[in-house]
Amino acid sequence: MSPETLRIWLAKRPFEPFRVTTSSGETYDLRHPEMGWVTRNELLVGITERDGIPARYKTVALLHITAVEPLDSTAAA
Repeated sequence: MSPETLRIWLAKRPFEPFRVTTSSGETYDLRHPEMGWVTRNELLVGITERDGIPARYKTVALLHITAVEPLDSTAAA
């Protein structure tokens, strides 16, 4: 996955929540644009616990991102 592709997803206005799937099958839901930070080789995903403020983050290598899809389309899954 290219950093530009993820930046496009994060910059959409109005923002459209999306899910990132990795090669290991892990998924990360980004419900707000401020919950994702893109570097050249990684996506940092903010992990919330209660109040919507990230308590920690998970680092995901862009090389291992296999899919990005709107969260609405995955709600039934």
